[in-house]
Amino acid sequence: MSLRVAVSGASGYAGGEVLRLLLQHPDVEIGAITAHSNAGQKLGTLQPHLFALADRVLEDTTAEVLSGHDVVFLALPHGASGEIAAQLPENTLVIDAGADHRLESASAWEQFYGSPHAGTWPYGLPELPGQREKLRGTTRIAVPGCYPTSAQLSLVPGFAAGLLEPEDVVIVSASGTSGAGKSLKTHLMGSEVMNGMSPYGVGGVHRHTPEMEQGFSAAAGEPVTVSFTPTLAPMPRGIITTATARLKDKTVDPARVRQAWVEAYADEQFVHVLPEGQWPNTKMVLGSNHVALQLAVDSRVGRVVVTTVIDNLTKGTAGGAVQSMNIALGLEETLGLNGVGLAP
Repeated sequence: MSLRVAVSGASGYAGGEVLRLLLQHPDVEIGAITAHSNAGQKLGTLQPHLFALADRVLEDTTAEVLSGHDVVFLALPHGASGEIAAQLPENTLVIDAGADHRLESASAWEQFYGSPHAGTWPYGLPELPGQREKLRGTTRIAVPGCYPTSAQLSLVPGFAAGLLEPEDVVIVSASGTSGAGKSLKTHLMGSEVMNGMSPYGVGGVHRHTPEMEQGFSAAAGEPVTVSFTPTLAPMPRGIITTATARLKDKTVDPARVRQAWVEAYADEQFVHVLPEGQWPNTKMVLGSNHVALQLAVDSRVGRVVVTTVIDNLTKGTAGGAVQSMNIALGLEETLGLNGVGLAP
């Protein structure tokens, strides 16, 4: 199979990561590469690591340019993909790496994003219960946010097994600066970021909160509420998430709790429950589509504590997008994603 694939937003971090992975995909031919303000420039001046595409000139991001491909990746800011996606043919596989089509609740979208809801597409996190069936054969995919990817993979097994209370769920994550995009911002300069960490989006206002609640609620079969606090870490890429939730039965055997996670991910090729006593480090998964996690039961207070690491640009964005593309098209799920983490 030879797939002609277009990538929009190719000058940004997410678009560049999509291209990096597609260059390793045996069934992909890269077609149009587009941008907005950077249209007309050579890709090599903006993504110098993509040597094979360095001489390609970025085109305008329009439906006309993107049409005629088998697959279109939209790596655009929130609010920008809905209009373009609506103009693309129904038989084209469109994969939105932005936020526009993730949420099922129009009111939640309007509350957190402040614009009209563009609709809901099948959610591109295959490791969620029953999600692969929804992705197979679809022509529209909404890629999860990076924080919700790490958060949901942390706690969904416990909710699906009926072990966790739906209230008092606390998520604290630290992300590398690439999660904020490529635009120049003073607070993301090296001199501002290095040797320090800082919180942002504190107090339940971060836009990824309803996405986490949506996934947890589906797994639990009842509404779940989340308190989420993100922090900025002095590293270019990677996320480490610590998620905690109250156990419904405080006397439950910790071995039974652990077994729920082990069984949930036993057949997953990219999610790894580490051996007991080994805790994850973001370096384990750097540049890869892999996920590493560890859990413990704090019996004194009756909570499970799960720490999970992902690369925010790979499994958190582009890797999840390519993985979901493979499933939708009936390809081997790991194609283009066989790389492992970099260490040290």
